[in-house]
Amino acid sequence: MSKKTAFIIALIGAAAGVSISAGLPARPLVLAAAATGSTTSVKSGLPAPADQPKVIQIVAHKFAFEPNRITLKKGVPVTIQLTSRDVKHGFYIRGLKVDEEIEPGKTTEVTITPDKAGTFPTICDHLCGIGHKHMNMTVVVEE
Repeated sequence: MSKKTAFIIALIGAAAGVSISAGLPARPLVLAAAATGSTTSVKSGLPAPADQPKVIQIVAHKFAFEPNRITLKKGVPVTIQLTSRDVKHGFYIRGLKVDEEIEPGKTTEVTITPDKAGTFPTICDHLCGIGHKHMNMTVVVEE
């Protein structure tokens, strides 16, 4: 790589708030909150204002959701950002009345406020291949 190209890449990375170490592959910076309970703004990486819901990213791929278990609080709004790595998937939580399509290359956002505590099986309800019947995760809502 030429010095000019390296400089341009470093400049663009600095403008985006990303540093790249020479010789190491660049990894995307995850800005949304994981299922650990921290609240982070997706756009800035800074703590989200108290009036905005927590953001949880879920990635669908043949034949799993990542993470495969999330824990929410009853009565506390959360925004779930759904993405697919490969084909169209579904995201269906019967007990929480969530039914979304996840298309590859797009982010599907759904904001919910769980109104009851419990353990809710979550499935892919779009045929996505031979392992489709094993594609599930768990949403736990605590009091």
